[in-house]
Amino acid sequence: MPKLFFQKELALLLKSYYSIIYIHSCEEERLEKILKKIIRINLNYSLYSWDFIEGYHNNPSDLKYAANNPLKALDFVSQLNKKNPAVVILKDFHLFLKDLSVQRKLKNLAHSLKTESKTIIITANEINIPLALQEIITIIDFPLPQHYEIRQELKQIFAYSEVSVDNILLDKLVRGCQGLSIERIRRVFSKIFTQYNEVTEKSLDLILIEKKQIISQTQLLEFYLNKETLNDLGGLNNLKEWLRRRSGAFSQKAKRYGLPVPKGLLLVGIQGSGKSLTAKIIANEWKLPLLRLDIGKIFGGIVGESESRMRQMIQISEAMSPCVLWIDELDKAFAGVEGKGDGGTTNRVLATFLTWLAEKQSEVFVVATANNIRLLPIEILRKGRIDDIFFLGLPNQVERKLIFQVHLEKLRPRSWFKYNLNLLSEVTENFSGAEIQQVIIEGMHLGFSKNIEFATADIIKAIQDFVPLASTYKEEIEILEEWVCSGKIRNASSE
Repeated sequence: MPKLFFQKELALLLKSYYSIIYIHSCEEERLEKILKKIIRINLNYSLYSWDFIEGYHNNPSDLKYAANNPLKALDFVSQLNKKNPAVVILKDFHLFLKDLSVQRKLKNLAHSLKTESKTIIITANEINIPLALQEIITIIDFPLPQHYEIRQELKQIFAYSEVSVDNILLDKLVRGCQGLSIERIRRVFSKIFTQYNEVTEKSLDLILIEKKQIISQTQLLEFYLNKETLNDLGGLNNLKEWLRRRSGAFSQKAKRYGLPVPKGLLLVGIQGSGKSLTAKIIANEWKLPLLRLDIGKIFGGIVGESESRMRQMIQISEAMSPCVLWIDELDKAFAGVEGKGDGGTTNRVLATFLTWLAEKQSEVFVVATANNIRLLPIEILRKGRIDDIFFLGLPNQVERKLIFQVHLEKLRPRSWFKYNLNLLSEVTENFSGAEIQQVIIEGMHLGFSKNIEFATADIIKAIQDFVPLASTYKEEIEILEEWVCSGKIRNASSE
């Protein structure tokens, strides 16, 4: 939600006599500054502010009133002159919402404030609303600073520090700081001045470290470091060519050409077919950071928490843009979404995710993987939300030979060609890429146990003792192959 939209939305809610508004933000100082601006420009309201330690502190006559007493803080609201419109900010008040007396008082206030032009604004750095208050509280997310706000802040920092920065570097720094709060921007530049005594290209490294710190704190996303390249992926020529054509799509040259930013891919196929490896390769080949989302961590037990986590995930991934967002096993999260008895939480999370996919302008390339495409809601498969859907099937004989070569070159770079790749590829029909890697490792164990160098015969023995997963998923594979033949999805392989 851009800042200007937030201001208009909040002003509309205040004018519409919404009694209790819950604003989710970790930027207390910046939020309060914006709130004062909204009230000054749009409304002739009195403004009061409370926190647990200081109590009310805007008005000298109210100094320290209701300190350490959240229930008394609500009594103060009910005692305000009914004829004078007012906004009351209650900081960190989410921590007291489970108290039954606080809940009852808020319910009573919600009914009476509608006719008194008074609004309670709860500010909090997390969503924590009990079911009993769900109907009377309206939630708004306060957006992180936008491009122009960051530029203005950096100029102020540089002016105060008497540092000169050219426009090219300033643009890079502004882009690098996108997704950081104003307070984090100030801290990271304090660190830059302490370490380098100047602002150069090296400053971008410290900004990236700060972003990694944010990711580790949220526990929603994982920052992946990988070195996989297209050479590590055997076969899948159609998918490789698709990726090569878009390798420069995030460049300034592509923007000047008028190319829209790629949205993402959905990769479907059985386990071990190379879907996760492909996500890692895309990030490395395109020189973009890779973020992995464990979709299961999105869902929480508190009302509004799951939707908040999804919005937080979106906010963080956009903060790291341009980047690759890898969402593994998407089908498990949204399988049977219509029949889930969770009060509509999964539907709301899905709606937030779909809206973002359709409308996002940020340079976040989504790579989602799924083992069973039939479990996915049909809305996800619609063009416009993702660029394409690829089926990663079982490798054909030519691809199996390439996969054997890729793995053996890594393990035995000087002697890989001594192995009978043709024979190995012939006897591994219905084996996935991951299973081919596993039988090579098993063959190595056989050779090691005999205290000799493992050979083709050892791998053959491992193959004979191995039951491929495809035998279990035969029906699912056939359905996906029918989809490929009908043109619904694309085959990642050239055959």
